[in-house]
Amino acid sequence: MLKLLIDARMIDSSGIGTYLQNLIPFLKEHMILYLLGDKKKISKYIDISEVNVIPMKSSIYFPLEQVEYILKVKDVDVFWSPHFNVPIFPVGAKKRIVTIHDVFHLAFKDLYNLFERSYAKLLINSAVRFSDLIITVSQFSKSEILKYTKVKEDKIKVIYNGVDTKRFKLYSEEEKIKIKNKYNLPDKFLFFVGNVKPHKNLKGLLRAFERIIGEEKNIFLVITGKKEGFIKGDKEIFKILNNRYLKDRVIFNGYVSNEDLPLLYNLADIFVFPSLYEGFGLPPLEAMACGCPSIVSKITPLMEICGDAVYYVDPYDVEDMAKGIMKVLKDNNLKEEMKRKGYERVNNFSWEKSAIEHIKLINEIFN
Repeated sequence: MLKLLIDARMIDSSGIGTYLQNLIPFLKEHMILYLLGDKKKISKYIDISEVNVIPMKSSIYFPLEQVEYILKVKDVDVFWSPHFNVPIFPVGAKKRIVTIHDVFHLAFKDLYNLFERSYAKLLINSAVRFSDLIITVSQFSKSEILKYTKVKEDKIKVIYNGVDTKRFKLYSEEEKIKIKNKYNLPDKFLFFVGNVKPHKNLKGLLRAFERIIGEEKNIFLVITGKKEGFIKGDKEIFKILNNRYLKDRVIFNGYVSNEDLPLLYNLADIFVFPSLYEGFGLPPLEAMACGCPSIVSKITPLMEICGDAVYYVDPYDVEDMAKGIMKVLKDNNLKEEMKRKGYERVNNFSWEKSAIEHIKLINEIFN
């Protein structure tokens, strides 16, 4: 059997962590699997009795990881990096694969200091140069990789992410009430999920929410995600929240477990995803699977993934966002139509289908 080594250090991250958690169980059935990372962290998500864990302590983006790659990547058929932080020196793998989810670090380079920009550019260019295959998650991300690097188009393959419909589904009223009480949630709320980074556009959403709270007396905004994202410029959000009207109507509940997140989607009146840039955009699909109508940015990647199952708004126009929220809140027929289309749309995205395509490509590139 083919020996596959995966860099699994980001298995507990949002986005890439979800990607790894859902694909690894399928991959281990078809290959001899080795995982780089922390055994204790990996064991929270994967049955490590069925894989081989190779300890790797260095953090992503830190130069020390390049030394560890040389020491730890040995005697395998394929080494797969699920992010662009790849080895920039030769390693002991016959073939190398990388997944580049997006090129945000190049498209929004002004958000980073000189070292961060330079290192990200070095790694992304190394990823496309040294990898035998580049996987990406949307046609939009493929076009961005081609735009910002000199890679040949036939080296890039698009494989969509999936939705775990065993978790993201409709839940009973009893289960929803339990979670509502656990997090002390209001009866009526808009829901935002994401690490609070500038391109997620929480600032724009707060401005839009500010415009509707006068008309909608009982509506709240619930924000779920790691607050560390406030670095790199989003401290301005705190200034907005000092508004005495917003302060009592916005709830930050921080990190939510994988088990509880689907129930929050179930409880929300509307899911709002006002992002300025995405490679794929998984949260709107998760919301659809839970029967939660979604308002999302009218940007190319989200239009590619969400189709006609969501309500689109201009993420740069606060008034348009506010009007969109009000329209969906008040139009029950529209909400029901969005729910129906959402269930249909989600059927196009499964982790099993994604895994089968990954396995096929990994075998092809090795053979």
